[in-house]
Amino acid sequence: MDAVLDFFAEAFGDPASYMSKRPGADYLRSLLGGDSFIALAALEGDKVTGALCAYELRKFEQERSEIYIYDLAVAATHRRQGIATALIGSLQDIAAARGAWVIFVQADTAPEDEAAIALYSKLGVREEVLHFDIPVNRTSG
Repeated sequence: MDAVLDFFAEAFGDPASYMSKRPGADYLRSLLGGDSFIALAALEGDKVTGALCAYELRKFEQERSEIYIYDLAVAATHRRQGIATALIGSLQDIAAARGAWVIFVQADTAPEDEAAIALYSKLGVREEVLHFDIPVNRTSG
């Protein structure tokens, strides 16, 4: 998992999020040992060339789940080789085996996400939604 965290830090240009407060071994063991987290990596030898992390969200209204792709990246040197499509294909197999009814992902409208939007448009149906971050700590007022 350290190699995947290093990979995401570089791919997203965000070392603060992926490197500054690494989870401990017990936390990772618990996360990886549970049934809600899915981690996939594409390797060339022992080097990560692509990675996908997703979460299974079990629903209450029906006995089914949704899979949320949280992080997906491919090394700049390995793009346009089908790695992201293969990672999503593997996730589709996992989702089907788990009885999930949909996989969803969000993408920014920033120019640097155009390739991701093109990929997701090829694989799925685009929905226009708004995303809100709600802080955990309540503010009075």
